[in-house]
This record gives sequence, structure tokens and C-alpha cells, in this order.
Amino acid sequence: MWKWEAEGSAKAVIVIVHGAMEHHGRYGWLIEMWRSSGYHVVMGDLPGQGMTSRSQRGHIDSFDDYIIEVKDWIQAAYQFDLPVFLLGHSMGGLIAIRAIQEHKLNLAGVILSSPCVGLVKYPPKIVGMISYGLNALMPTVKFPSGLTIDMATRNEEVREIDVNDTLYVTKVSVRWYRELVHAMKLAFANMSKIPDLPLLVMQAGDDKIVNKTVVKDWFNQVPMSEKHFKEWTKCYHEIYNEPEREEVFAYSKSFIDNRLRSLGYVVE
Repeated sequence: MWKWEAEGSAKAVIVIVHGAMEHHGRYGWLIEMWRSSGYHVVMGDLPGQGMTSRSQRGHIDSFDDYIIEVKDWIQAAYQFDLPVFLLGHSMGGLIAIRAIQEHKLNLAGVILSSPCVGLVKYPPKIVGMISYGLNALMPTVKFPSGLTIDMATRNEEVREIDVNDTLYVTKVSVRWYRELVHAMKLAFANMSKIPDLPLLVMQAGDDKIVNKTVVKDWFNQVPMSEKHFKEWTKCYHEIYNEPEREEVFAYSKSFIDNRLRSLGYVVE
């Protein structure tokens, strides 16, 4: 886990949870935008990804492994004694959902970026059926993720960097896939366990990875008194990497600034 402190006095802390296959290093631009805007940032690499060494790359024993890790990041954010916001992208958004469903967390608000509650493309049915058996007998067997850099963003600069990114995970285990699918089901099944937190869901309008219709369905079912949904029409999956990312960031910051004002904080 790493911490980036704001320039001058900070207004709040942003805990960022990255998505599947990637790592914290891909969030340099977003981290600097928050930091230069007066926010501390806490972020790490999820188990089996990035620079972590506690588990095999592309593999987890349980989706709870992610939740436990993110809880540690949130605990670290509490030490600043400031309002804490949780920002999760893609699978990181799913982790954020499952974390607030299962644990009482002191959060001022939650932002979900193209949250992975449903996929655009699933493996063929026969492969899905076989995966149940493999999950029991050979859970660490890996197969190509099927995701490409071109599916994630239209930003050519980001694509060029990603092509040479040796930390990018390209294969995932059978257990990882089965745990992901189970977590997506629980995101819907455990709606009643979601606390009443201010929520912003921002969804890529031209998402090649996450099913935006399922995301909107999940959002419509969420029992929250303050929730906002924004679709970025032209954007691919990684809205914080897209050519429109400055607009996306400004929208995110506005949500957080408004929440801080409602809590009695002075926001410049």
C-alpha cells in the first residue's frame, strides 16, 4: 500500500481500488489530480496483481482476499482523521460493493467507475460448465483473460504504455473466474446489506468489458437515498484514462466536494 499526501491542508482521503489485470502504477494521472486538488490518496496492488507477492499472479483463493486487503487500505486512510471516500474501478468497483455489503465501514461516500457487476462476454457455456469441475480439482489452472488493451481505452498514449507493461496480468485462474462470477451474483443478492451511503456510479457508454445495462439495473435496485448515475457516452471501459478524463475527474470531484459541504466542511 502507498500513500500520497495532498499539497497543503487536505480536505479528505480517497482510497482507490484498481481493476482486474492491472495495478496502482496505471493510476499516476488520477492520483496526481486528487493530490493536487487537496486530497490524500491511499492505494495498493490487489493480491495476485501488480507488485504483490503474497499469492500467484492472476489467482486468488477467495474474493474475500480482495476485500480484506482493501479494508486495510481504508484503515490506513482513517489515520488521517479526515472524511474517507472509496473509489473503485471495474473489479475494484465490485470489491467496493462487496466490502460495504459485508463490513461496517466509516465512509463519506462511494464512487464506482464502470463497476464489474456483469460482463459483456462470458466464456462459452460448455467452458463455464467445465470450470466448475476444474475449480474443485485444479483451481490454479490458468487461461487467457480474453481482455486486450484496445478494449479498455481509446487513449493512444495509455495504450502505448500498456503494451510494454510487464506487470499487466494476461492469464487468470479458474478459481479467480469462479470467485468473480460468484461476487457479481452477491452484489445483486445482498442489496439489503448495503448501507445508506452517498453513491456516484459512472459508466462507460461504449464499454467493451462490463455490461452497462447490468450496471444500470444494479444501480436502479440499490436502496440508497442519495445516488447519482452518469453515463459517459463515447467512453470505453477505463473512463479515467479516456480522452475525456479531465471531465470525468471534474465530475467526480464535484460529487465529493458537494458531499463535504453537506458534512459542514469548507470547500474552496
